[in-house]
Amino acid sequence: MTQPQSGKHPKGLFVLFFTEMWERFSYYGNRALLVLYVVNVLMMSDKYAQDDVYGSYTGLVYLTTLLGGYVADRLWGNRRSVITGGFLMAIGQFLMFFSASSYDNIPMAHTIMWVALVFMMLGFGLFKPNISTLVGQLYPENDKRLDAAYTVFYMGINLGAFIGPLVCGGLGNQYDENGAAVKEAFKWGFASAGVAMLVGTFAFIWLKNKYIVSPTGQGLGIVPNIAMKKETETGKETTATSLKHVATWAIITLACILGFRFLLDFDWIGCFIFGVAIGVAGLIITDKTLTPSERGRVMVIFLSAFFVIFFWSAFEQAGSSLTLFAERNTNRSFLLNTKLGTMILGILAVAVLLYFFLQRIMEIPVELKRIFAVLGIGAVILAVYHYIQGTPYNLTEIPSSWFNSVNSMWLILVAPFLSQLWSWLGRKNVEPSSPKKQAIGLMFLAGGYLLIAYGVKDRTDAASMIWLLAMYFMHTVGELCLSPIGLSLVNRLAPARFTSILMGVWFLSNAVANKFGGKLGALLPSQGPTKFVGYTINNLYDFFMVFVVLSGVASILLFLLSGWMEKRMGTEK
Repeated sequence: MTQPQSGKHPKGLFVLFFTEMWERFSYYGNRALLVLYVVNVLMMSDKYAQDDVYGSYTGLVYLTTLLGGYVADRLWGNRRSVITGGFLMAIGQFLMFFSASSYDNIPMAHTIMWVALVFMMLGFGLFKPNISTLVGQLYPENDKRLDAAYTVFYMGINLGAFIGPLVCGGLGNQYDENGAAVKEAFKWGFASAGVAMLVGTFAFIWLKNKYIVSPTGQGLGIVPNIAMKKETETGKETTATSLKHVATWAIITLACILGFRFLLDFDWIGCFIFGVAIGVAGLIITDKTLTPSERGRVMVIFLSAFFVIFFWSAFEQAGSSLTLFAERNTNRSFLLNTKLGTMILGILAVAVLLYFFLQRIMEIPVELKRIFAVLGIGAVILAVYHYIQGTPYNLTEIPSSWFNSVNSMWLILVAPFLSQLWSWLGRKNVEPSSPKKQAIGLMFLAGGYLLIAYGVKDRTDAASMIWLLAMYFMHTVGELCLSPIGLSLVNRLAPARFTSILMGVWFLSNAVANKFGGKLGALLPSQGPTKFVGYTINNLYDFFMVFVVLSGVASILLFLLSGWMEKRMGTEK
């Protein structure tokens, strides 16, 4: 079927939005619990939880996107990669359920956890770059709606990231009357993440043939991307490189891995992530099939990805050091006494408002409209039942895992306005270029950490939740200026034969950032002073200032380089 030619985004965007929402529910629901699970159930140290587990897992998760991009480009195509990845992640979440069910046998629970994380790493690598690639393929070339489309898609990402920690954290992150974590509760949080992943995967399978189509009605992501031909490209349609070329960069990669290990004393996982990042970047940028103009555009992607490392290494503290900060150093007292029926109707009202906003900007498949109607009626019936029963809903303290949803809450509220702002500036021909947007994002990130650093300075008691809420607002604005814009940038600049693998390279920067962020999170002075490049971190103020400096300097440098990058982007600003 041919997509309707209207001002709205195509129905395929909502299908991808909906699928990605459930995947993010699953990922962020798990992420909200992971560090707390390792510390409170497996009884491991903060450093092990943040660097060895959280940093390594989230780093390797994004590293596998290179494999997923390669598989889609060369072997399976985007659709099959997304489906396989979805099922692998679901298996991983249910293995986490079995790990948490074995909490009385810590060695076994620990082993099962790592097996589960491997399944989720592989599944993520197949799923993430390929569903992001499909978004761009829904639109004709040079469509000015593309940045807005990725911003809307990004809102779907964060809708799932908002709901996931609330549901998974509400089920799994519970405390007893003494304030100790309830160990047996964690399994239900992981189980709900597995169910969410299955919902998203089956929704994609159900609707893909009808709605995941090009503007001319052709199915997208069915064949490997290397089979795609574009008349506008003059380079050879092959990614084949000589064995000598591959061997050279393999040797360089190995040298980097050994250098990081024995000269800088990094752990082996960190060495592998950082070494592969350097080797893959070199292998692609020196590919002889790239024309000079293509190489210039690819250079822009790599340079942009480099600065993204500084953003995500600071931003991803949300799941590690900032979660521990919320649990140990934040006053989470919050008294709420109401009826469960009132809570259900409140959630339904928010969902209805979101639905009406989404249908104004994009087409929604009729199949999903019917499901939403049934769910809405079911929610009303459930609310009435609990009103009749008089079921109370009492809350005295906000679980620390729920703070993982704050960023997404702000994003859902802010994204529609920023999406419209980019569209309005685009019509006026004064929209900032993608590199400048990303520099602005880094500056907002620095501002957020500066704000919370001020909030904890010279304090001896628990900080107010207001500081965390305000910091996450600044971070959200920064994220919207950087991440969806970066996804759009890769889609617009990448040669067609490299589309998925370069999307994988974009996520490779997240791999480096997450592992680097794990090392930075381990600097949290919870057990005495720590050091970073000669700087002594004695307290939370010192800790937060590390991120102010890193992201602030990166922002300034990116502003200075933006002119050079814009020249190589050509007409794609």
